Amino acid sequence: MALPFSKTYMKSNSLGKYYGFTAFGESHGHSVGLVIEDVLSGIDFPFCELRAAIQRRKPAQGYFTTTRKENDDFEVISGVFEGKTTGMPICLLFRNVDFRSEDYEALRNVFRPGHADFSWFQKFKIYDHRGGGRASGRETISRVAAGAFVKNILGSIQIRAYPLKIGNINAATIDFEFMSQNALKWADPETFDEVMCLLQSTKEQKDSLGSIVEVVITNVPAGLGDPVFEKLDANLAKAIISIGGVKGIEFGTGFALCGMNGSEANLDHHQSGIAGGVSDGKTISMKIAVKPVSSIGKPQLMTHFVTGDDPMMTSIKGRHDICLVPRILPVIESMIQLTLADAIAYQDLISSKDKDLNDYREAINKIDEDILIAFYRRFEIVKSIGEYKKKHDLPICDKNRESEVLNHISQIAEEFGISAEFAIKIWTLIMEESRDRQ
Repeated sequence: MALPFSKTYMKSNSLGKYYGFTAFGESHGHSVGLVIEDVLSGIDFPFCELRAAIQRRKPAQGYFTTTRKENDDFEVISGVFEGKTTGMPICLLFRNVDFRSEDYEALRNVFRPGHADFSWFQKFKIYDHRGGGRASGRETISRVAAGAFVKNILGSIQIRAYPLKIGNINAATIDFEFMSQNALKWADPETFDEVMCLLQSTKEQKDSLGSIVEVVITNVPAGLGDPVFEKLDANLAKAIISIGGVKGIEFGTGFALCGMNGSEANLDHHQSGIAGGVSDGKTISMKIAVKPVSSIGKPQLMTHFVTGDDPMMTSIKGRHDICLVPRILPVIESMIQLTLADAIAYQDLISSKDKDLNDYREAINKIDEDILIAFYRRFEIVKSIGEYKKKHDLPICDKNRESEVLNHISQIAEEFGISAEFAIKIWTLIMEESRDRQ
């Protein structure tokens, strides 16, 4: 099997620029967890909110969810003292306890259909067959935990997610009181028994079902989001699509707009509270397509990942959900909370409201982080340049190229009203470091 890339590493484990978190851990590893750096000091640690959020996504709570029984107790590793945040990075750890790696031993040498197995092996050149590794739904506990820290930022914003369709059954009515009374979070009492029968028959067939989840967000302030590449709907879409199992999203009337005239499509209720990528203060609604769970007990064709032999009929053992509803609902809500919190945090930084010294320092800290990220990316490219030069027997130092860079930097600095002498000093140091890294 041809491997087009060299060995690499996973870099995309962080979400958010102004309020965000970094997640880590695998399904059958020691633990999963998260680090949050953007929490102010002196805030009450949200123990109650955190436990409630985790409880909602917890497995083994219904007949049609996985029977894996993780207690999901968390350990506060850093950033909290006597119930208050210290301003230091908060690290939370969730130990994996009830995993059975032996269930996956028969899958050690095959790629499971519908999973990330093949594509991740092509990228990372290593195959963790135990429950999907970092591609497992187990990682979503970090997302839900992070969402518990942003309630004070969101203020009166309300987010509600519920299944609109499971399999081929639609919810004809939405009764929130009925929804609160069943573990499936199904909102239509007339079709509830039909849905339960469908789930039961699907489970007996060792198969799975997909769903459509509807989300309604109210009390969103106007002005969140930025053109052109930081649109609120674009960032919401990215956050939600990043959830394993999500394959599509539409805002407002979505694809149905294609069959309307402009005079009809322009009505507010079709636009879903976001115009030009910026919230307009109205209700935001969206529909999310969730695919059927890929891990099923029904025999499927699977390809041997070493030899590439003809596909063989194999079934997946282990404990899996029949349908991702309702466990995916708190994950969707958390990703929306985090995206909105990030947009609000950014808006606070650029708004004209009165700021204190902490606000200014927070803004500086964010800019410093961006600078360091840019340095990191530059030096990664520098390493590649060094390898290229060695391969082609080229000198490390190119005086003409360095002179061109300094002249260019000098011109840009003057355009921004920055001292050209200062900029040249900085870039002279950067180029010295670049030579050393080559």
